[in-house]
Amino acid sequence: MTIMKVYRCVHSASCVCTKGHLSEEVIFLLLQHLNWNPKIIASLSRVCKWFDDLAKRVLWKEFCRTRAPKMMLDLQSSGSHSIDGNWRALGKLLIYCSGCTKGGLFSNTNIPGHFAQRTRFSRTSGKSFLLPKCRSDVLYVSDPCEHLDQGEEGDVGFFRGVFKSFGVSKVRKMLIGRGARLHPTEVCPYCKAKLWSMLQAKMIPQSASCRLGSYDDAIEYYVCLNGHVLGICTLLPLSDSEEASDLE
Repeated sequence: MTIMKVYRCVHSASCVCTKGHLSEEVIFLLLQHLNWNPKIIASLSRVCKWFDDLAKRVLWKEFCRTRAPKMMLDLQSSGSHSIDGNWRALGKLLIYCSGCTKGGLFSNTNIPGHFAQRTRFSRTSGKSFLLPKCRSDVLYVSDPCEHLDQGEEGDVGFFRGVFKSFGVSKVRKMLIGRGARLHPTEVCPYCKAKLWSMLQAKMIPQSASCRLGSYDDAIEYYVCLNGHVLGICTLLPLSDSEEASDLE
């Protein structure tokens, strides 16, 4: 079968795509055959603006739907056909643990970010991260990504998550009502939006540490303007964390 190139890149005279592109349908079928491999999607998006636009509109959406189908159906069930912060940001959140840099959001340690092969996100777990007044909101939170033996910091866990329809959530309304300030310099590693500190706003319930299996006074997390969540905690030793789960 002969595949015709039907699109031509007109974004830049120096673009390498001077002879046009394969059709969107062909690229869609190719990535579908490759099970929406995120590394290939990321590589394609760097070719030129045409590929980047296609990745944002179509490819990352299909990746998210394939990786977490029930979660995606729920996030879109309010009638919106888009996701806060775009599909590429959500795709990155599903597979990437952001880690932290010394002097950044979590200033005491430096742990490189990395791709996580498999991460479970739970709507039920998300309730544990919300104050009672906000538990009608929908928040999906991951299991902690464990980074053990981090010197004085002990066993560190990173977690991430996403709100459904954050723009109309009770959490956002409470943050604004409490006069919470956005972080002056740091931004969300997934969508580059500004961040609120839930610790500074005094909106982290004790149930969050129970859910994570962490020390009560060693948990901190942020939520960005698009509803992406990223946090850190110091994990209890295994026997102690089991007891915390029983108490919860």
